[in-house]
Amino acid sequence: MNERESLSRTAEIRAIARQDTARAATMLESFIAGLFDIPVSDLKINIDQYSLNSLNGFFRSGTQDFFFKFHQEEGEEEMTGEYYRADILSKAGLPVDQPVHMSTLPGEQLLVYKRRADPRFSDVLFELDQRSDDEAIVRATEAEAELNRRILEIARASLVPITPEEAAMEPIHRLFYERLIDLPEGTYPGGRFKKFYHGKRFDFPNGISLQWDEIADAPVVINGLTYSRTLQEAFDFAHNRYKPTNTADAGGIVAHGDAHNANVWYERGAARDHLAFFDPAFAGNKVPSLLAEVKSTFHNVFAHPFWLYNPEMAEQVFTASVRLDGGTLHFDTDWRPSPVRASLLDAKAREFWAPWLRTLKDKDLLPDDWEDVIRTGFFLSPTLVMNLNAGKTRDRHNPVSSAIGLSVALSAASRPVGGSDMFTEFFDKVRPS
Repeated sequence: MNERESLSRTAEIRAIARQDTARAATMLESFIAGLFDIPVSDLKINIDQYSLNSLNGFFRSGTQDFFFKFHQEEGEEEMTGEYYRADILSKAGLPVDQPVHMSTLPGEQLLVYKRRADPRFSDVLFELDQRSDDEAIVRATEAEAELNRRILEIARASLVPITPEEAAMEPIHRLFYERLIDLPEGTYPGGRFKKFYHGKRFDFPNGISLQWDEIADAPVVINGLTYSRTLQEAFDFAHNRYKPTNTADAGGIVAHGDAHNANVWYERGAARDHLAFFDPAFAGNKVPSLLAEVKSTFHNVFAHPFWLYNPEMAEQVFTASVRLDGGTLHFDTDWRPSPVRASLLDAKAREFWAPWLRTLKDKDLLPDDWEDVIRTGFFLSPTLVMNLNAGKTRDRHNPVSSAIGLSVALSAASRPVGGSDMFTEFFDKVRPS
């Protein structure tokens, strides 16, 4: 099987799994058996709201049970950098589950692990979003704090100046810049940005439909606060500042790069609980340091409860409205992060972001626009991981979750002209003096 054929095969399996998981499972059994030359039986694909660009599940090989994670990025044969450098994290001292089988070629992005009894941290937190359990929240927050102390320690130990060319070779750019453009030409607007939003119709609550041209350059007001960037300006800034060769100025570090909590095991202990990474698809040893933790920060806190991964639940729990008034785009919503997410954000700010930004400043590696860089990563994390548009191009989102999602992303993208929001409070907390 040559590279192009395998790419088509994995893309086909992902597409089929959306409609016929039984057929996809049969195809995957044959694919995994051939890829690793092992017997494969009883394969089951998880119906998983977090696997937005991948498949995962379980299978049996001989007398042992395994967990697999299968990643397939559109256009990945044209992308730069190497997937799945799992050994980088382990050698650096980060807690990471090592796969027993691994394939890293384009179109064969697949890891196989011994099956664990541990839940993913995402599943633990999803339960805590829905019920009050102070003791469980404290234990989860302590585990998060412990992990971030370790992330900080490894970041400090591995920090090195990097060249623009070295920065550009890191696979983390697949999560951000390379989803804004068409590859290999680099055409902008392109990629998921064009597929999801540019030139498209947007459907919002109460039968409101607006075209891209109506909202792209409209000033934005969210819950009464006016913001500094329009939707078009937010994407344009990202296209310029997140160009891979423009991301070297804060140095490079060893990092997972995509440590949202569906890629983290929750290991329960007698006195304390612990966290461990898996699926290091975008890991690297010279990851641009301001990009390394942006996706995990956003996805583990600001995407919850419900609106990004469970939009059907958000529609039942929260309200939202959108209107275009005098050329200004207004969003109003009652969505807020849950108590457990607020607690996790406090831990992330205290144990990683505040001391890390201070480290960069002390080493003269903190760019003047560091807040804009992090904000841009926050903005791109939800808008490019999933189609937030509930219009004609809709995937999973409904008008309410679309309005919530776009309002959260836009409030992340820039500071309000006056007043304060949850992102302003976060940045004020982590800002180095």
